[in-house]
Amino acid sequence: MTTSKAELNDLFAIPPVTELSPDVLGELQSILRLHSISPQELSYKWESYSMKMGSEQTKLDLTTARAFKKDLQEMLERESRGKAHLRSVDKRGAYATPRSTGKGDDVFGMLDSIVPNTPVPQRSTNGAMKRKADFDTPAVPKFNKADGMSSPSDARGNNNTNGVQSIAFSERLNAGQIVETLNSHLSVCETPIAPPAESRVRLTANTDLKKFSYKPMAMHLSEASEVLDDRIDEFQALIQVHHHLEDSAFGNAANQATSEIVAVGRIASDALEGKLNAPSLMLETSRRTGAGLRVPLKVESVSHEFFPGQIVAVRGINASGGYFSVNEVLEMPLLPPAASLPSTMDALNGRLGFEEDGLENAAHALNVLVSSGPYTADDNLAFEPLQALCEKAAESYADVLIMIGPILDLEHPLLASGDFDLPDDPSIEPDKATLNDVFRILVGTPIRHLALQVPNITIILVPSVRDAVNKHVSWPQEPFDKKVLGLPKQAKVVTNPVTISLNEIVVGISAQDVLWDLRREEVKVGKTKESDLMSRLPRHLIHQRHFFPLFPLSDRNSLPKTGTEEGLATGMPMDVSYLKLGEWLNVRPDMLITPSALSPFAKVVESVLVVNPGLLSKRKAAGTYAQLAFHPRKVTNEEREREQANGTMIGHCLFDRARADIVRI
Repeated sequence: MTTSKAELNDLFAIPPVTELSPDVLGELQSILRLHSISPQELSYKWESYSMKMGSEQTKLDLTTARAFKKDLQEMLERESRGKAHLRSVDKRGAYATPRSTGKGDDVFGMLDSIVPNTPVPQRSTNGAMKRKADFDTPAVPKFNKADGMSSPSDARGNNNTNGVQSIAFSERLNAGQIVETLNSHLSVCETPIAPPAESRVRLTANTDLKKFSYKPMAMHLSEASEVLDDRIDEFQALIQVHHHLEDSAFGNAANQATSEIVAVGRIASDALEGKLNAPSLMLETSRRTGAGLRVPLKVESVSHEFFPGQIVAVRGINASGGYFSVNEVLEMPLLPPAASLPSTMDALNGRLGFEEDGLENAAHALNVLVSSGPYTADDNLAFEPLQALCEKAAESYADVLIMIGPILDLEHPLLASGDFDLPDDPSIEPDKATLNDVFRILVGTPIRHLALQVPNITIILVPSVRDAVNKHVSWPQEPFDKKVLGLPKQAKVVTNPVTISLNEIVVGISAQDVLWDLRREEVKVGKTKESDLMSRLPRHLIHQRHFFPLFPLSDRNSLPKTGTEEGLATGMPMDVSYLKLGEWLNVRPDMLITPSALSPFAKVVESVLVVNPGLLSKRKAAGTYAQLAFHPRKVTNEEREREQANGTMIGHCLFDRARADIVRI
């Protein structure tokens, strides 16, 4: 008991206080006994709870300790109910009628050896046919030194790179060069003399992280179809309100009619394979509005961009019953921009050292670094780009470092083949080593060193479906296991995708390269409304209110090639039943981070700051990252007066006060 008391004081007491009050300590000890967990594990759970509730509202006292205890108990009950449901499903399946194990085989093997000249299949004791044993050494995917990598100018492009030589990271050219800048009239962050005494960032998770801890790859077709149907019906309700339409204006596009109607549905293709094109466009209706039927679309008279999975509202007529002729594609309503109360903005500006009606300088700006994996070159596991990034964050005393996966990449040639040496560390037992140990030493060491140099930095880690140390292989994806990977307390593990708040700024992040997929699948009909590809692709995400609106997923053969001999990408498994976890629910984010193998950029699209930091490490060359300076949102006296009068909120307008630089590592 004395040991746990000392550990709890070390983990939960905030200086200058060195001991918790007896009441709070008693509640924490009660949680330890009830759940049979260690004080360290309890601190991880408290950190997750604080991020969910918002750090300002979760100062540890008797009230919050009891609320925390209640939250843990409710979570335990939900898990118990889920396990009980799975057990009941398994019981029902246990008494299913036995099926034949092979063509022409009887159910229980009763005819074995009765009929002459009939080969007897090998069986196990329970009657199931054994697979033929194969004790040959499995083929190992080998690293192709001739053409297994893409050129430095396109990190995930064509696999044919004959004649391109790998450049050592220490010999890279133009390190620190700014490739692109948004809002160059704003100043860059000024490096302080010393790191801040306390964190200048209030981190809040706007996503319910617990919902992502579902059982992956256990999808039911009925649930998936309901999710897809609900999305169409929800958009129809939004469009009806936005365009002030009557119920009678909507109809079933698959039914023959002589009058014009508005039909809402999902874009699909008339073929299972091949790229979508204008003649193959089909509209898939929901079961409620169109019995789930698909109808061909004729779109010669409109100008629009389409892609599979896109929810559209089209006005037209189906005169023959064979196809729906589109006369107009209705505009999709946008989510409202993020907003806060002026008093909240003043408090958050005070955290940055910016006082009311004071003079702003570069020291008041929030310093944020954003990077996306891979974090090491294909010919080694030295993680030199990651070390350089951490050194940059330490030198500039960054407030936030956002690291987006893949970090320990499944597509890395050495990891894919298993042909690499374990880190030279006494804590690793060669016979028991796992990839978690590799991550803890090679990746965790520079992160822990950064946390020691800048104690009040906030490090946010977003997983990818290509991360070898995340057991959750499908998208949407649960966070990393912070305890197993040995990450410091400054590191915050979040889901993929996730919506968080850095002070007042709402940030949406998804590790999946949706821009690459959209570029390949998009179909342009008529005159293109937006000629800039890098502005047009993120606009699809904003209009569809989703981190990954594409459905079905792209074929793996069409994805960028990997560095292994086969060159086949891992792709992205998707649990369609949980597709709603990728939706934007209430507001447009102030900033959208969409890592992609396409050229890095920073643009303003529909009042949203969209950033693609690029890959930190390309296959044979160093990559890029994004350095952001968020200047304070100035609040006027008129805005404060309106808040006093009727509680009016103000927009964040991040696109006007954020400088974004794409920098070579």
